[in-house]
Amino acid sequence: MLVTAVTRLVEFCSRYAWAVIVLAAVIAGGSGVYATQHFAITTDINNLLAPNLEWRKRERAYDAAFPGSVNSILIVVDAPTPELATEASSLLAGRLEKQPALFKSVKPLDRDPFFTKNGLLFQSEAELADTTRGLASAGPIIGALASDPSLRGLTRGLSFGLLGVQSGGQKLDEVVRPLSMSADTIDKVLAGEPASFSWHQLLSGKAPQPKDLRRMIEVLPVLDYAALEPGEAASEAIRKTAADLRLAEDFRARVRLTGPVAMADEEFGTIKEGALVNSVATILVVLVILWLALRSGRIIVAVFLNLFVGLVVTAALGLIVVGALNLISIAFAVLFVGLGVDFGIQFAVRYRSERHENADLRGALSSTARKIGAPLTLAAAAVAAGFLSFVPTDYRGVSELGQVAGLGMLIAYFTSLTVLPALLTIFKPPGEPEEVGYRIFAPVDRFLERHRIAVVGGTALVAIAGLPLLAHLHFDFNPVNLRSTKVESVATFLDLRNDPTVAVNAINVLVPNLKDAEATAERLKKIPEVDQVMTVASLIPADQDSKLAMIRGLARQLQQPLSAEDGAHAPSDAQNVAALQGTADMLTRLAASASGSGANAANRLAASLTKLAQADKAKRDAVETAFILPLRVALGELRDYLQAAPVSVSNLPESVLRQWVSADGRMRVQAIPKGDPNDNDTMQHFGRAVQAQFPEAVGTPISLLESGRTIVNAFIMAGGFALVSIAILLWIVLKRFGDVLLTLIPLLVAGVITLEACVLIGMPLNYANIIALPLLLGVGVAFKIYYIMAWRAGQTDLLQSSLTRAVIWSALTTATAFGSLWLSSHPGTSSMGKLLALSLVTTMFAAVLFQPALMGKPRTVAAPEPVKEPEQVKASEPAQV
Repeated sequence: MLVTAVTRLVEFCSRYAWAVIVLAAVIAGGSGVYATQHFAITTDINNLLAPNLEWRKRERAYDAAFPGSVNSILIVVDAPTPELATEASSLLAGRLEKQPALFKSVKPLDRDPFFTKNGLLFQSEAELADTTRGLASAGPIIGALASDPSLRGLTRGLSFGLLGVQSGGQKLDEVVRPLSMSADTIDKVLAGEPASFSWHQLLSGKAPQPKDLRRMIEVLPVLDYAALEPGEAASEAIRKTAADLRLAEDFRARVRLTGPVAMADEEFGTIKEGALVNSVATILVVLVILWLALRSGRIIVAVFLNLFVGLVVTAALGLIVVGALNLISIAFAVLFVGLGVDFGIQFAVRYRSERHENADLRGALSSTARKIGAPLTLAAAAVAAGFLSFVPTDYRGVSELGQVAGLGMLIAYFTSLTVLPALLTIFKPPGEPEEVGYRIFAPVDRFLERHRIAVVGGTALVAIAGLPLLAHLHFDFNPVNLRSTKVESVATFLDLRNDPTVAVNAINVLVPNLKDAEATAERLKKIPEVDQVMTVASLIPADQDSKLAMIRGLARQLQQPLSAEDGAHAPSDAQNVAALQGTADMLTRLAASASGSGANAANRLAASLTKLAQADKAKRDAVETAFILPLRVALGELRDYLQAAPVSVSNLPESVLRQWVSADGRMRVQAIPKGDPNDNDTMQHFGRAVQAQFPEAVGTPISLLESGRTIVNAFIMAGGFALVSIAILLWIVLKRFGDVLLTLIPLLVAGVITLEACVLIGMPLNYANIIALPLLLGVGVAFKIYYIMAWRAGQTDLLQSSLTRAVIWSALTTATAFGSLWLSSHPGTSSMGKLLALSLVTTMFAAVLFQPALMGKPRTVAAPEPVKEPEQVKASEPAQV
């Protein structure tokens, strides 16, 4: 019945070829319009797993309690000094706040007024005592700088600082640091190099850490979900604002963007990078391969048009089914070209073989349908079943790919039996003067016959010997490793991940109240894998009474010096020159009466001041800017610090409180891991340790663990579904359990060897390349069905037949399609192409070499078909010869 139905369908489409082609063109045109108008892709890796999983529900509940991070852009501002970073980020945040059409909120993460006011309270009592003592003794210097922020004021402040040396109460060696830092800054400006003086570094007495030179701003952009990159407008606005403010020129600040929105946008940008060139190159190579396989321009055009029709229709129906493609289901196009073309090549190569025996075009098509109908239908059904087996799983990325690709395989099968015969009828390709198979493979056929046991046993031995390797098969569950580290957002994220204070890989536990938060924190601190624990109580400084007393005392001492800001008239350039020269002379005198590092530093600064006095006014202005711009920031921060007040949970500002306490009063407890935050094993150990005591915990390490379990379970389930469904399908058609095994055993061998090869070449499985496994089922079953059906029909010398020609060139076409993925600059897509190519190689060899040896000689050898004499052929249909 099946063969009859397929034959009648092909004969009908050949008889009414033009009607079929017109109808196909109309359907393809409509599908193309729909796909163009409704094309959508989501690059959010979080959408690759089903949202109804319990741990995903906990994540959404946490995001609802502490909103903002999911749809945010994180702006990272780096500068050479803390003062420049602060000023640049403040200017940028202020300008972005004036663009409400693009940004819902703008929140400086580390410049909240709460911290700028109470920052000194977070020092220890000993540290604060040193700070207040040093600032109090620097009162005259601060007063000179605040009242006269100019080169004259700077030299006056330096003179005040040297009074102790002049009076003998201080040695010159004790002020080497400020003298050297000042000389370094002046010398850089005189040499035409960018320079800025850091007052923070001067006061702290140590070089700043990277986190000290970094400021972060979190913005919630207005997203355009109609665009392929929803946050592109907001990102461009941030970059333009930074350029308009001249942050790079005036502050030497670098502005980088990261966060979920920026990473998703750049993810899509990476995927589409070079996509057009790769696609065009792939099409050209596919055309070359089709020529080598089919040797007829008319047949190639027919196969190619048939492929295009199927692809466009699949794209439209796929978008209807899934709505928006994801980072895995977007590969349906490559899979369709790689697998869908197999049906066209199988039909076309068989047609060529039949046309060699029968010069009548329609007769050859009818004969092709009779001989290819059953194996092609079974192969299509098995491939579709392999993909559709992933639909019920929780791995949404592959589940949606299964829906689209499974549907595409059925469409490719249907068009190969309808559109392709119609096109061949219209194009009227010439007859085939020679046999289509490969006589060159005759020795291989003979070898497989004579050494069948050795080939089967050797292949099985290789597969079994490599089984211990599977214990070392690694699955990389970290989605960040699928992204290109060359793009700004990912590189910035990885940079931040190395800073434990950013807590990118932290785990959070939600508790009802402060008492439970404190108890949970104590339990977390006892876990060996936990390095640091924070709660809202961590924002309450200890020993506040004594610290506030020290700060108030300092405020009284500095009140008068700080209140005199800009009290003096700006000096003229001549006055600045005189001040510079006077201070240089003072330093020279002090150095003359001393020796050692202090004298050397004094002489060096004196020489620098003299050169600056002799330089042009532009150089002096540049030096003044290098000192005064950070000075204003430092003085502003000092004024804020002196306004510290008692801190408690009840008087924390809303902007700070909402980071730790939800709107309904629940509190979060945050745990930070020990060890390398970029190491997956470290994160997984950390996640397991915390989850063992707090199953309700959420965070990146927990997500890594749970997503790994979800994916493993999904593939076990899908693999079981696929094998059972394909086995049942094979049983229905083949009717023999032995023949079912002859089809499935080579498939399993190819799968095992593919995974063993992954271990040998050091290729981990990941979210993206794991789709090679359903492909292995698809391609493997299709190829092996062709061979088992030919073998059951009594065909011998399989490697010399047209079937092997079709399989080889189909595999090469698929390899070309996958090669375009391998060349992608996106690591996830590239790894997908690598594993697809590897699985294709093992599958093809299992089908072409292992399966014929496994099957052996057919049970019954088919009798050769009678060949029509030329006179009979001519009489049958002269117009088609």
